[in-house]
Amino acid sequence: MWIIYLKEMLELARDRKTFIFTVFIPIFAMPLIFAGFGYLSSSLFKQARQAELTYAIFGAQYAPELAARFAADKGFKAVALVEPAAIRDAIGDERIKFALVIPPDFAAALGAQQQGSIALHYNSAVTVDVTRKRVMSVIEEQNASLREQALSALKLSQQQLRFALDPIRLEDHSTADKREQIGALVGGFLPYILLMVCLMAAMYPAIDTGAGEKERGTLETLLLAPLPRGAIVLAKFFVLFTIGLTSALLMVASMGTLLFFFGPMIEGDMALMVRAIGAADLAMVALMLLPTAAIFAAILLSISIYAKSYKEASGLISPLAIVTILPTLVAMLPGVELNWMWAMVPLTNVSLAMKELVKGTMDYRMFSVILLSSSLIAGALLLLCRWWFNREQVLFRN
Repeated sequence: MWIIYLKEMLELARDRKTFIFTVFIPIFAMPLIFAGFGYLSSSLFKQARQAELTYAIFGAQYAPELAARFAADKGFKAVALVEPAAIRDAIGDERIKFALVIPPDFAAALGAQQQGSIALHYNSAVTVDVTRKRVMSVIEEQNASLREQALSALKLSQQQLRFALDPIRLEDHSTADKREQIGALVGGFLPYILLMVCLMAAMYPAIDTGAGEKERGTLETLLLAPLPRGAIVLAKFFVLFTIGLTSALLMVASMGTLLFFFGPMIEGDMALMVRAIGAADLAMVALMLLPTAAIFAAILLSISIYAKSYKEASGLISPLAIVTILPTLVAMLPGVELNWMWAMVPLTNVSLAMKELVKGTMDYRMFSVILLSSSLIAGALLLLCRWWFNREQVLFRN
């Protein structure tokens, strides 16, 4: 069995594609991509919040105080337009980011203690609507000033004024600390990354070790060797298991290295979560990847053995990536928490456990249940793969 294992590993080691998916991407590419994306996204959000927004305002004479607020804010720059009909073209040409149109009856409506309306023209076809939020911040300041002016005429005390503005005030007392709040967001993406790396690394070797041998005509020679078919299955299974697990563990190791060396450079609430993740948490993540890699290896080998050719195996295995995403997404749905029931659901249990580890709220009693249930499922899939390999109509479909 081990001779076949070493032979398969040697053949895959010579394959440049296997090296890229197993070593290069987990160690270098993926950490750099996510570190770069995190830095880029934070920089762009900061730039969007502080960038100077050009705007046009029509009817400023009907709301001089509001117009003065926008003019005094350093984050806004007024641009003159001829008429309101030119707003659409000006926004399309990016001469302005937004425009405000104040109707002539605006001041009269406020004077009669009625609600006034201002038209905001802007391009809302963006993923994150920063423009409207920044405009609303200025509008809210003006609203607060108008409320105080209106209520001050009633000669109310400070307590009465607060009651008139907000009769009921809600005080937030969250039982979750900053690490839990940030970890709930970040922890949902970690299992998706690790599981996909584990699957993708073993995908191409799986196609080659099953369907590839059929196309090359070497499978018949291998079956004539004085070895039981169970040993052949185990050898091929351990090859895929080794490659998938190695890739995922290298990813965990590279992430741990990044946290160790670059973690002190992170500032803000994210730093609390990053600095709280220790070697024990990473070790538990690595342990959960053991049965997960075995599950992927058994499924990939079964599909590859069934396929007639390399092309058919690629077509059959590709949808498996979508199937893998679904249990990971389930872990991100509201109301899905790590309990005794979800601890027995394959892939979802690992995703939930990784999220809890990042949040720092892991119930360690569930850890053994997750390992046991995942290992039993991996063993059952391996037995199914062995039975599949013993069927002549599967091996020689062509």
